[in-house]
Amino acid sequence: MNLTSIPALQDNYIWTLNDEQGNCVIVDPGEAQAVIEKVYANGWHPVAILLTHHHSDHVGGVKKLCETFPGLVVYGPQETQDKGATHIVVEGDRIDILDCEFSVIFTPGHTLGHISYYSSPYLFCGDTMFSGGCGRLFEGTAEQMYESFQKLNQLPDETLICCAHEYTLSNLKFAAAVLPHDPQITACYQQIKDLRAKNGITLPTKLARERQINLFLRTQEPDLQRAVGVNIPPAHAWETFAVLRDKKDRF
Repeated sequence: MNLTSIPALQDNYIWTLNDEQGNCVIVDPGEAQAVIEKVYANGWHPVAILLTHHHSDHVGGVKKLCETFPGLVVYGPQETQDKGATHIVVEGDRIDILDCEFSVIFTPGHTLGHISYYSSPYLFCGDTMFSGGCGRLFEGTAEQMYESFQKLNQLPDETLICCAHEYTLSNLKFAAAVLPHDPQITACYQQIKDLRAKNGITLPTKLARERQINLFLRTQEPDLQRAVGVNIPPAHAWETFAVLRDKKDRF
């Protein structure tokens, strides 16, 4: 399988996965033209679209892509039914595409119906987990997003986090402000600054690395709890997560 990220809109990535025959899956197409150009340039044959949630920067290109490539199957959660989804999927469903089996994982928080797709080693998680951060809580709660993170954290170390936005630099700037003496965060922040200065892409990232530098995966650590001012231990497992998300919103 070949994984490709297509920059789109302001800071989105549209992911494609294609086999050696050129059949490809398109994930969260916020716009169509960039995808169409890449498909024609590489001689690919789109067979399916995977949608993680209903926001326009993830579904805006569906209609045109389906018109350009008739026969596309569009998978998505219930909230995408009016955004072009032809096959509604829920947690536990299995989707067979390109000789791969994608597992559907229910990951609410950013939206109430958000889902992610996993086919080892690829995780297409939309706006749930970012490198160094997590999605904003537009519809769901911190508790829901915390539980979604716990699900994703059960995946193997080598899992490739194929999230939908180039937010790594701002996320690590925040992480470094919260834990300024953490050597792993400090080193990664400098690396990402250098990479972005050259307009480099920071994704995908491995889950093993995220466990080191993503504060939202480290909320059980007393040093982090102390840094954000919650009781040790917190009253609820998700409390540190909620405080972190609030601080990030105001950072």
